[in-house]
Formats: sequence, structure tokens, C-alpha cells
Amino acid sequence: MQIYHSEGLIMTQQEFWNKKFSKEEFFYGDYANEFLISNKNLLKNAKSLLFLGEGEGRNAIEFAKNDTSLLVDAIDASDIGLNKLKVQAKKLNLNNIYTTCLDLNNWVPQKKYDGILSSYLHMHEQDRDLLFDKIEVSLEKNAYFMIEVFSKKQINYTSGGPKDLSLLYEKDDFLKRFNSCEKIKIDEEIIMLNEGNGHKGEACVIRVILKKK
Repeated sequence: MQIYHSEGLIMTQQEFWNKKFSKEEFFYGDYANEFLISNKNLLKNAKSLLFLGEGEGRNAIEFAKNDTSLLVDAIDASDIGLNKLKVQAKKLNLNNIYTTCLDLNNWVPQKKYDGILSSYLHMHEQDRDLLFDKIEVSLEKNAYFMIEVFSKKQINYTSGGPKDLSLLYEKDDFLKRFNSCEKIKIDEEIIMLNEGNGHKGEACVIRVILKKK
């Protein structure tokens, strides 16, 4: 899949994100997404988690660190981002994180998880049906899907995120899908972001918690 760079260049997912993650520091900071962490109690009995579009690994690292018996899988298109995750995991002596480098459009689910999590997963509108179907079938019974994404209204903010409306979301993206899940939370909220240099300032996001029936 190709996405448009802000300068008008057409780049692959890997090229785009490798450029973002090429500097030594963590582009979105090294602390996990606040929304995901604030709901970690829902996953207290989880034995396996999958992180999608995991980038440099800040979410996967935090959850793996909190429970070293947890099996954590992380998928991202950026080999540079995932290499930074591996280095950080090694520093922390974490042996429970497994990475896969691929474009999520090419993801073929192989197993089910007790939780699937993501923060700021930028998928084009035309690719969401297939991806969300894959997520749904990859959830164990009573498993949770939690995600925070930018609302289409984020186009009016300068705190981060794409300037392409097809990469932004509406509540209906979740309300009209995931029919086998209980929709615990699908809310549009104005929040303050403080995630490295990539996300900083007031933002309009959609926060989602779904539970597989």
C-alpha cells in the first residue's frame, strides 16, 4: 500500500514510517499511550496481547514489563521502529515480546488473543473493512479490542496526525462494524497529547473499547 507524504511524495508504509523513526529518540515518546494504560485492568487475566501498528514499541514494552508471563506480539511496517523496540526490550531484559515487520494490509491472522491494542493506527478508509474483520476473528471470547485514533475533526488541530481525511476516523467506523463485540466505549473526546515530538497539544480523538461476545 502507498500513502502520501506531506510534501507530496508517494511512499510505501515502510518508507514513510522508517523516515519518522530514523532519529535516535522515540518520535512519540517512550511511555505508553495514556488511554491504553488507563484501561489495563481490563486485561489483568490476559495471557496474550497483540499490538497493531506498534511503531517503536512504547505500548508493547509497557504491557510486557508489567507482566513478564504475558505473551506480547507486535506488528508494524517499520523495521527501524521494531528494531528500536527490540533494543529497548533487551535493555529491560524482556523476553516475552515477538515482532513481525509487515504492512497490516498483508497481515494474515494465525491465532487468537486475549487483547488487541493500538494507538493512532492510520489505515485508509477502503482498507478498514478487511483489517477490522481480521481483528474481530483474532479475538478470543471475552477478549478486548482497545484503540485510540484521530477523529476527522483532528484536521483542524496542529497536535499531530495525518492531514488526509481518509486516514482519520468517525465513530461510525466502529459502531457499524464489530457485530460480534459488545461496544463498551466509542467516544469522541478532546484531549491534551504529550507523546514525544509527534503528538503534542490539544487533539480530537476517538477512544474505543470492544469486548468479544
